[in-house]
Amino acid sequence: MAGLFTNRVLVTGGCGFIGSHLCERLIEAGAEVLCLDNFFTGSRENVERLLSHPRFELLRHDVTIPLYAEVDKIFNLACPASPVHYQFDPVKTIRTSVQGAINMLGLAKRLKVNILQASTSEVYGDPMVHPQVEDYWGNVNPIGPRSCYDEGKRCAEALFFDYKRQHQVGIKVARIFNTYGPRTHPSDGRVVSSFIVQALLNMDITVYGDGSQTRSFCYVDDTVGALLRMMDSPPEVEGPINIGNPAEITMRDLASLIIELTGSRSHIAYRALPQDDPCRRRPDISRAREQLGWSPKVGLKEGLLATIDHFEALLRRTDYRTALGARYEASFA
Repeated sequence: MAGLFTNRVLVTGGCGFIGSHLCERLIEAGAEVLCLDNFFTGSRENVERLLSHPRFELLRHDVTIPLYAEVDKIFNLACPASPVHYQFDPVKTIRTSVQGAINMLGLAKRLKVNILQASTSEVYGDPMVHPQVEDYWGNVNPIGPRSCYDEGKRCAEALFFDYKRQHQVGIKVARIFNTYGPRTHPSDGRVVSSFIVQALLNMDITVYGDGSQTRSFCYVDDTVGALLRMMDSPPEVEGPINIGNPAEITMRDLASLIIELTGSRSHIAYRALPQDDPCRRRPDISRAREQLGWSPKVGLKEGLLATIDHFEALLRRTDYRTALGARYEASFA
């Protein structure tokens, strides 16, 4: 990857989970990086090691406000990505996806540069086609509690293709499936981070429904590698392209695996399934293999062990452990 990027790259949401890993990889590849974040869910700590780097610049800014900058490529990752965070202010979530896309597409149009949209597997909703292929239009509840994120991302995709057709903007649309790894927000409610923290605290692991619902988890290094390949792909490779790991696992089995890997004394506690929670989720990545030459390399156990190490380091901090334990007890009481 060294030397692949030798220009100035904008990463919106660059202090978030995936965004911070992307910024690191871009710097390693020789790029000059402008990292933009409003710090709603992103953390300055995620890019702390980059702050002194001469080719890294951090800007506090909200994508719902127009940005004037000179860059050569744009990765648009800005948006809260977990139900806990995007349902906290659903109107803001929709504005981030829609107005943020309009502002970043406008910048790409003015500069005549390529822009990549980090879309999501949530555009498929609770899918009636399995595994999910990019030609499937989805099964989304447009007025449900998850719609602020699902429909916001669907609208962003529509905007990207309209800007391409109407203004000839060079676009890339990546549909990211469940991604996990170090720097996942520990209290964002997503399943891997929740299960790991509960296991490390020897709390009951909360599984919703009967635990038979499935997800397919992709380690963050693999996801970032796919985004880099997609940005560097030929102009005709626009997407949407599924980015994820097709290895499928039930929530019950995931909980058991994390208990095993952590040596936890936790037990599984079952709760009612939230509204519109997808029952099955697995990407068909044929298009990614054919058009990007990409497939995930990191196995689930390997990725989980690295993620567990990250959370163990956080929990060694007494103040952090106390605060996090209190939040989890309150959340799952």
